[in-house]
Amino acid sequence: MTFTRYAIYYLPPEGALADFGARWLGWDVRRGAAAVQLDLPGLRDATEAPRKYGFHGTLKPPFRQAEGRDFDALRDAVTALASRLAPARCDGLALVPLGRFLALVPEGDAEGIGRIAAACVRDLDGFRAPPSDAELARRRAAQLSPRQEAHLSRWGYPYVMEDFRFHLTLTGRLPRADIGAWTDTLRQHLPPLPAPFVLDRIALVGERTEGGFALIEDHALTG
Repeated sequence: MTFTRYAIYYLPPEGALADFGARWLGWDVRRGAAAVQLDLPGLRDATEAPRKYGFHGTLKPPFRQAEGRDFDALRDAVTALASRLAPARCDGLALVPLGRFLALVPEGDAEGIGRIAAACVRDLDGFRAPPSDAELARRRAAQLSPRQEAHLSRWGYPYVMEDFRFHLTLTGRLPRADIGAWTDTLRQHLPPLPAPFVLDRIALVGERTEGGFALIEDHALTG
């Protein structure tokens, strides 16, 4: 299978939450295939933006592979990184609005999760091709802070390191008037959320040439 970009995700383990995420978004990232979406009015449109990424928490944002670096070396580096990283835990997950989209975010101390994400960004950076001028312009249109601009220049993405916030996205950008209704709908359909929440795996995923991200390998954190 050919991939146009790679990323490092946290994927919920197989079970009720992962199954819900696939059916809510209409894409199963573990299978790399469309899922039968819940039959709810407006859901297809509300989840259009995050659908191809699947239900996940980003640890290293999607990147094109650097020239001269091959896939086997990337896979070996991810395996080695997982062997050095210790799991992280927080009190649980909560459904909240982040701006105008809805997501699950950590409750309690998320410092350990940030540590894992920072290591993924930093230790795998040599495999990342520089962003294109168009990608840079698109990011800068969001009126970045000076620190976010520095992250964009150094790491290819503005919302990393101190500006990272772990989240599992459930909708695209919603009209403000609809956020409350979608929050209520999600609360009616979400399975029980983990408490505590433990991030103990990292997943190497790829964006297929025909569209959609798919799991390549999932690694336990054993450091």
